[in-house]
Amino acid sequence: MTHHTPHDPGSVAPDAREEGDVHPRPSRDATATRLALVQAARRRFATDGYRATTVRQIAADAGVNVALINRYFESKEGLFEACMRRTSSELDARTPATSPGVDIARLIAHVVNTPDGDDPLQLLLLLRSSGDENADRIRRRTLEQFTESLAGVAGWRADDPATAPILLRAQLAIATMLGVVMFRTSAAVEPVASAGMDELEGPLGQIFQVLFSDGY
Repeated sequence: MTHHTPHDPGSVAPDAREEGDVHPRPSRDATATRLALVQAARRRFATDGYRATTVRQIAADAGVNVALINRYFESKEGLFEACMRRTSSELDARTPATSPGVDIARLIAHVVNTPDGDDPLQLLLLLRSSGDENADRIRRRTLEQFTESLAGVAGWRADDPATAPILLRAQLAIATMLGVVMFRTSAAVEPVASAGMDELEGPLGQIFQVLFSDGY
């Protein structure tokens, strides 16, 4: 005689749950959808510009319903701000510093290794004027925050006027980084575009060393 084990709805096999579940895990899907929208938006904003880009185009690129943009970001402007926040956090992560000063070698490596995924596009997003006052304000704030983060490592303090020159030098360092990246990616200007670490390390190292020397 064959005995059948009563069905337990709470003990569905993992593979069956994955294949037959018509209710996907909300948290996982929401995270993936937000990331897909931000990545698609960064590419569109960087290549077509903020004004010319529509939320329908972004949603189509990400393969999701356009209504999800309002659900997760409230508006096109909110999505643009999310793009900038992600860009800022990625730049901070890729240009870490070691006490007591700026890690110049990491700054150089960031510039040299930049053709990486959609990284060139995110940097173009920082450089390109959107033609929209609110979007440009968000972009400017992102650049200011990244500058202040780098300057802070080099010794700048907002409450110490004597360290003000460090903030300017940090801005010049970031301008140099973005300029070289633009030459290497969107503009493809030779010989910078194809120069390797051995060719760029010396000149860039000298520039950053002067900018972040103790004799500011």
